[in-house]
Parts: sequence; structure tokens; C-alpha cells
Amino acid sequence: MLRPLAVLACALLLGACANSNVQQDYDASRDFAGYRTWAWQEPALQYRPDDPRIKSDLTEQRIRQALAGQLDQRGLRPAQGGSGADVKARAYLIVEDRQREITTHYGGAWGGYWNGYWGGPMFNETRSVDYKVATIQVDLFDGRDGKLVWRGSAEQMMSNYPPTPQERSAAIQKTVTQLMSNYPPR
Repeated sequence: MLRPLAVLACALLLGACANSNVQQDYDASRDFAGYRTWAWQEPALQYRPDDPRIKSDLTEQRIRQALAGQLDQRGLRPAQGGSGADVKARAYLIVEDRQREITTHYGGAWGGYWNGYWGGPMFNETRSVDYKVATIQVDLFDGRDGKLVWRGSAEQMMSNYPPTPQERSAAIQKTVTQLMSNYPPR
């Protein structure tokens, strides 16, 4: 009885800690204020691994919409017609299986110096918890020379797998918002 409760508590703890690890890198020699328009660099979204359980038109649509909205909020507009874009965007969705070792300490002694110590023996239990992490990475390339000028990524622990469509949309929106929070670089 104690073991299932400990595993449940551990799973809830990991779910509560589902935060994002946001990273960015950029070419400091570029003038980001000069970038006004953007377009997709095909393929617009790449999947790692190329797994049909992950890859879907719905996921691609959600990521495209989230990124387009974030670029729009930052003053970048879609390039019109055949005109060249100042930057080209490509996104990646990377899903990894990870494992964490968790140790729980049980038992031990209570009391104080004058009253003596009492309690049961102390023992430790170590177990492995498997979980999935989804990373969305966005690369922005200069439209003239094709070189990478900015990269942002954010990873999100998937606390409910497989997620519902609403959970998936909310997680994608949150993750893209977090990774684009430092664009343009200051």
C-alpha cells in the first residue's frame, strides 16, 4: 500500500514541477530592428523523432499559429506575395523520453538530548520515474544570406501523456510564448 502511494505522490510532484527550460542564442552582429517581414522556410516544421504518433497536421497548425502570433506581436509581418522576407522561420518539435531517480527516506529517530531518542529504523527507497519532455525550437534565418541569426528553444515536461487537444494547444502556445519572450534580443 505504501509503495503505490509513494509512486503517486512522486508523479504528482513531477507534474507540479512542469516548468520550461528556455534558451536562446543569436548573432550579435545583426541589426534585428531591420527585420520587418518573415516567411516560412520549408519544411516549416520538423519532428524528432519522425514518429507518426507525434507528427500531425493539427500539431503543425498549432505551432504555426502560435509562432505567427508571436512574430506579429514583435512587429514582424508576413511577407506579401513573391517579395522576399527579411527573415525565414523554421520550427522543430522534439519529444524525448527521460528518466529521473527519486529517493525517499523513511523512518528515523525523534526526540532530543535530554529525553533520549526514539523511533524506528531509517531506510531509503530509490526508484526510477519515466517521463516525456517536448522541446519546441525556433530558428530564424536571414532572408538575404540564409544564415541563422536567432535560435530559441523551450522544453516542457508532458505531465499528461497523451494530452487532450485543449491541453496540447495550451502547452504549445505557452511554450512558444516563453521561447519568443527574448526576441528581439536586447
